Parts: sequence; C-alpha cells; structure tokens
Amino acid sequence: MTNQELQNLVERWSQESFGRPFLHQAVFNRRLKTTGGRYHLGDHHIDVNPLMLEEYDLAILKQVVLHELCHYHLHLTKRGYRHRDRDFKALLMQVGGSRYAPPTSKARRPGGVVVRHRYRCTGCGLIIGRNRRFNLARFVCRRCGHRFEEI
Repeated sequence: MTNQELQNLVERWSQESFGRPFLHQAVFNRRLKTTGGRYHLGDHHIDVNPLMLEEYDLAILKQVVLHELCHYHLHLTKRGYRHRDRDFKALLMQVGGSRYAPPTSKARRPGGVVVRHRYRCTGCGLIIGRNRRFNLARFVCRRCGHRFEEI
C-alpha cells in the first residue's frame, strides 16, 4: 500500500466514523517500532506503522488509524485528546478503535531478559536474578528479612 492509498483510506474512515473530514496528511513511518501510529500535535499529521498492515491485516490497520483519528478530532475541537481523558476513551469506544496496538516483530526482544547477577537469600534460600548489581548491605529478602549473598 502506498502513502496515497493510506491517505485515501484515512479520509474515508474519518468521514464514515466521525462525520468530519481529515484535512491533513497521513503517511507510513518505518521508524515506528513499538507503536501502531502517532498523531502530531504541531502540524496535525498522522504517522502509521506499516507493520500493522504487513504483519496483521486491514482491520487492525483501521483500528490503529481510528485511534489516531480520535486524537486528531478531539484535539482540533479542543476536547480531551489524551489517553487518560474521558472524552478520548468514550469516542474511541464509540468508533471501535483499538486502545492498544498489537506487538510487532520489531518491538519484541529475542531471548527475553538477560540475567547478569544472581543472588541467594541467606535465610530462606530464595534465588533472584538481576540485570544490575545492588547493595547487599542495604536490601533484605521480602520473604524472611535476611540478607542476600551473590552467587
């Protein structure tokens, strides 16, 4: 799908779902990794992650675009456009947009969390893993209150 096809879809979905025209620009942005889209407050354009279409389908893309259009229309009408605002949540539910974008392959980290330091409680034997070291004299076990030792 090209940027012009995306622009046409966004204009159509804006008119169908909100009854208002989309007068700015919608483009694909390959630099987006963990988010489905982004609405820019300054110039009112919308960036869309192309992985929403490549890894999922047109229905997911529409939900992401509707989410960004909620930000767009609420901001232009000077109503609560942030995720925490009641106006935003109500409008998003009304038009059927998604609250969260599904994870993409670029957002997932292979292998999970790396454990570099392991500690054992001297009292109950609980073993915990941490990426960063911590002060053994300062922290105690949450189960029994004893100190830790590095293993």
